[in-house]
Amino acid sequence: MSDRRTEIVRAATRVIARRGVRGLRVGELASEAGVSTALIYYHFTDRAGILRETLAFIGERADRYTAEPDPENAARGHRAQQSPRSELEQALLLELQDSAEVRENSTAWGELRASAVFESSLRDDLARATHTWVHEIAELLGRAHPAGTAPAHAASAERLTALLEGLSVRWLSGSLPLDHARTLLGEAVDAEMAGCRPVGKRP
Repeated sequence: MSDRRTEIVRAATRVIARRGVRGLRVGELASEAGVSTALIYYHFTDRAGILRETLAFIGERADRYTAEPDPENAARGHRAQQSPRSELEQALLLELQDSAEVRENSTAWGELRASAVFESSLRDDLARATHTWVHEIAELLGRAHPAGTAPAHAASAERLTALLEGLSVRWLSGSLPLDHARTLLGEAVDAEMAGCRPVGKRP
């Protein structure tokens, strides 16, 4: 993606995080990005194209910051662990960190998901992005718990990512402290790791 396209999509993420998908107007986006409306239409054709590229940008940015060392551990002087279990926890817990970038990304993702209830044009792209995310978490689960089955890992990944989205909304809306959200998510990872078994089977 060119620098100009990237800046427009970055600006769209800011506007969506601030005003929601329904508040995204091409004129305001042009002002936010410091470009003309004609240039936006040249790069993205229409509003659906802007939203599609913004969704991809949000996913790529999340991939980047969830691959970085957890700042809470770094602040405590902990050395980064490279075990599959640690990679799994990091990929999830770093979606819950109090930084401007993560807040903006998580808010924009939540707005896009909520808007897909009413805007069917968003659903296919959102479903693909969600499927990719679930698949990535399932792969991490498979490495952390190799004795489990692929369907069990996929089911666990669905539960963990859905929980993470819910915790993120509660944190961002002020109804759940960040530390508690991270604790709950960590406990959910423990529960999934302990109970990872073929779908439909219970002890």
